[in-house]
Amino acid sequence: MNPGSDRLLLSLIFALLAYTFYSPLEARAAEPTGDAVTTQTLERLIEQYIRSHPEVIEQSLQSLENRRAAEEQERQKTALATHQQELLHDPDSPVSGNPAGDVTVVEFFDYRCGYCKRAASALTQLQQSDARVRVVYKDFPILGETSELAARAALASNLQGKHRAFHEALLATKDELTKEHLLHIAQGAGLDLPRLDQDMTRPEWQPIIDRNRALAKTLGITGTPAFIVGHDLVPGALDLKTLQELVAHKRKQ
Repeated sequence: MNPGSDRLLLSLIFALLAYTFYSPLEARAAEPTGDAVTTQTLERLIEQYIRSHPEVIEQSLQSLENRRAAEEQERQKTALATHQQELLHDPDSPVSGNPAGDVTVVEFFDYRCGYCKRAASALTQLQQSDARVRVVYKDFPILGETSELAARAALASNLQGKHRAFHEALLATKDELTKEHLLHIAQGAGLDLPRLDQDMTRPEWQPIIDRNRALAKTLGITGTPAFIVGHDLVPGALDLKTLQELVAHKRKQ
């Protein structure tokens, strides 16, 4: 936007606002005609300006969008700093990689999410290639009851110390995650099926899922997957290179 044109438009708008809100009603009712600047005159000038410079609307909306995005990013960073304990050290969240790793990658995911499935191999490769990375899994089922069932099964698998194998197998499958298929995948991951079947019904899983949902809302996470490394929150299916860059950036801080 041309600075001069911008100032002219703003001046007209401020003049209209000042006249509308600060002029006494009596004065407005008795305002003279002729050369006097009236509300109608200002409105007409603004309309003419916008018609002559339609790009100012798009530029103004873009500026507003950029400002709101910056404000949301700042709010998000504050929330990430405030909730580090919940993100990194919730005893109910499964952990893999190096438990004493110097950098932690947190993932919010849904087992039925196609983008989560796409990103799964990158997270596996990251753990294989970097022995100092720690991973925290945040079950965030947003795609219905089947997603919740899979989340409960995965949380229950952690009681047998088989979470990572089961987790990766769940994300690798293209089949619908019915209970029968969940148990079939669990068998392939080396789980005790009767125990898993019983543990899936334990009442403590739902509060964990609910806490993850509340935390996601606080952080502004609305979809899956979403990755957090330090105070960086990056949504979407990240590849290995991007994950490695996030980890390297955290190590430099």
